Amino acid sequence: MPLVSQISKNYYAKPVSTLLTAIILTILSGCSQTQTSTAPEHSFGVKELSTQYQGSIDRTGRPTYHQEFDQFKNQRFNPLFDLGAWHGFLLPEENSYSATFNGPMVIAEEYSLFIASAFERLQVTTEGGKAIQLSNGTKTFGAKPGQLWQQYVLDNLTIQLTLRFVTDRTALVSTEITNHLQAPLVLNLNWQGSLLSNWDQSKTVADKFPQWQRSITSSDSGVQFNFGKVRATWENMMSGESMYKIERSIPSSTTIKHASLSYTSSTELTVPALGSKTIQTTHSYLHTKQESASEQIKVTSVLNNPNQYIEATESRWREYINRLQLNNIGKPAIRLKVKALETLIGNWRSPAGKLQTGGISPSVTARWFNGFWAWDSWKHAYAASYFSPQLAKNNVRAMFDYQIQSNDKLRPQDHGMVVDAIFYNSDSVRAGDGGNWNERNSKPPLAAWAVWQIFQQDNDKDFLKEMFPKLVAYHQWWYKNRDTNQNGLAEYGATNHRIHNNKKGELLFSVQYPAIGGSQEFPENLNLKNCQQGKNSVYHCTGVELYTSVLNEGSYQRLDIQAQHASGWESGMDNAARFGFVTDVQLQLYAKQNKITLDQARKDWQVRFFENRDNSNNLLGYSIDQESVDLNTFLFVEKQILAQIASVLGQDSLSAKFIQQAAHLKSLINQCFFDEDTGYYYDRQISEQVDANQCGGELLVKRGRGPEGWLPLWANIAEPDKARRVIRIMTDENEFNTTIPLGTASLTNPAYGSDIYWRGRVWLDQFYFGIKALKNYGFNRKAEALTARLLEKAQGLTDSGSIRENYDPVTGGALGATNFSWSAAHVLMLLDN
Repeated sequence: MPLVSQISKNYYAKPVSTLLTAIILTILSGCSQTQTSTAPEHSFGVKELSTQYQGSIDRTGRPTYHQEFDQFKNQRFNPLFDLGAWHGFLLPEENSYSATFNGPMVIAEEYSLFIASAFERLQVTTEGGKAIQLSNGTKTFGAKPGQLWQQYVLDNLTIQLTLRFVTDRTALVSTEITNHLQAPLVLNLNWQGSLLSNWDQSKTVADKFPQWQRSITSSDSGVQFNFGKVRATWENMMSGESMYKIERSIPSSTTIKHASLSYTSSTELTVPALGSKTIQTTHSYLHTKQESASEQIKVTSVLNNPNQYIEATESRWREYINRLQLNNIGKPAIRLKVKALETLIGNWRSPAGKLQTGGISPSVTARWFNGFWAWDSWKHAYAASYFSPQLAKNNVRAMFDYQIQSNDKLRPQDHGMVVDAIFYNSDSVRAGDGGNWNERNSKPPLAAWAVWQIFQQDNDKDFLKEMFPKLVAYHQWWYKNRDTNQNGLAEYGATNHRIHNNKKGELLFSVQYPAIGGSQEFPENLNLKNCQQGKNSVYHCTGVELYTSVLNEGSYQRLDIQAQHASGWESGMDNAARFGFVTDVQLQLYAKQNKITLDQARKDWQVRFFENRDNSNNLLGYSIDQESVDLNTFLFVEKQILAQIASVLGQDSLSAKFIQQAAHLKSLINQCFFDEDTGYYYDRQISEQVDANQCGGELLVKRGRGPEGWLPLWANIAEPDKARRVIRIMTDENEFNTTIPLGTASLTNPAYGSDIYWRGRVWLDQFYFGIKALKNYGFNRKAEALTARLLEKAQGLTDSGSIRENYDPVTGGALGATNFSWSAAHVLMLLDN
């Protein structure tokens, strides 16, 4: 009998409030532990964090390349990052790497790179020159929240190393040597390290970046690695002032081998009889000389007062954990919540470059995710409010730092908009050279949802006052720039942007036609003569009218329009089927199953675009030709929350206005997006005419079902009979109730694929919305059973593997980015009660 069935039989008689706890304990009781040994147990609340929180994420590994990627372009290991620092460390596995912390990984502005297998590899010899083999002793090591440690116990001495982050640029390694003898012990200490010479498995650094200069310098207190300028937009970006600095609390002499970019530092240490000595070593990664000068003051203070900084780190982590309220749940559930906490803190980046305010990035180990995205940030902030309201606030502020203003030189027409993604470097039109910064679209409006959650945690009215006008401006932007027919239902779309249109404001697209008689020719009735012909007979064309004509003619083989990609990004569900994304094979199967021609099938998946213009006919941007149920649901929730914020701030008339708007929008969502024939909510295509209910064209039923259909239940919009019909589909094994349930496309969706980003994979945000939807309508037991299935089947979730971006709905396999923040955020939300 499947585990969930056993649980259902045994526990459905229990009160609902205890059901999920019982399920979690049943599933997690068998979770594998890491191979680390445990140090002596401390009672919770004292200086050292309790070891019951140890080992939730596997922190071991020894990198050998700058880019050591897995199949999903993640760095293979899971370093410890903390306090917003831009570098992180691993625990050693091999005896040859004893008494060091492997790495570090540094974030070269936008990309995570390992720069060493290890720095500061400690070797100890006696006064007579005999090497002490630490591997001959008893070795224990581990990772706790905010800490890595290792201990070596031998007959004559014990060596313990503990690493903590003490500033947003510096980690402190405390090396304590204890003498077991009744006489002083004189030791020679040697530290070694070198920069990695291989970029990846196929190239050396010299081959990859022949002009990139790296060097080492030394002083009496340590060593410094200097990195020359490199501006490889998609792989490695350093200013020419970047550096990695190591400083010790004890003087040493250093020998540098410049050819191998390696060093050896040596010193002598006398440890008193039956006593101990502790050496403090700081590791700082710095982007600029200005950062270095500022950090040097802090490093001096750290080395002079290490215990003060150590206690501050311990106290900070105790506060995080205390705020998570772990006292009344079992250890396995504690372990999962702490794992989610560590994931979010590990992805915290402090201000640097264009990132004016610190926040939580999606994933420090994924290749592309060392920046801040809008709706990611709203989710991260919601969850961070549980353990650090201040970090949550900053996470929101970071995105609003770049809210478009009416006097913006580039896009004043978008005033109020929150851009999609911000990074260390802005893009070229913002006087930067970054490639990841994105103003082509916004993201779903969940900012007010996050702000209100933060307010629930700390009741800070000043934060509401700060954010309220910004939230209102963002809310209004959707109706000004993304409601093409002004019927009160908004659309996703794309901005006026150089990738979407030319300087004349004409829409850009590319089209390719099938070969006829050995050559590719476009239909004579289409005026493509002014298009530019590219490679493989691809025509690069301009204009909404011509684009519409190409769609209507319909015989094209390939059609690509960047505004379609931006619209998908704006939804957050990048390549969802409802936005016309489908593979050629799937389209052919769709045509066959529906007994129509391929040209006819293609028409069912076409997307069109409307130009949105102001009263002076200036181009504002584009709307895709469909009103989306999820977008309008989010806007409904936002209206409710804006009404609550206005009430708290004493703006009662404005509160009443938002309440009235919310009631009207709720009615529209039920009238315009629910299909009575299939019992589900869908996006609706826009037509020139709207009916008496303000609804436009046909519902996009043909493009299948996705999680957007249960968003009205998450928001408590759905009428009870509609909700029951949606839930029937959600829990149907032929629809969404797969091995891991509630994926991003139903099994019956024509564009479904278990490994397709937003057309099959299970994302924990949509899973969470689905679970909340079930609970909102009283289907608590179904919600608990589906949650149990996730915890049981999601690979690595409940052991020491990293929390992943998404999961295969059929196999439960871990997919996408490792150490993924919004998955961790929704783990905390799921376990909140």
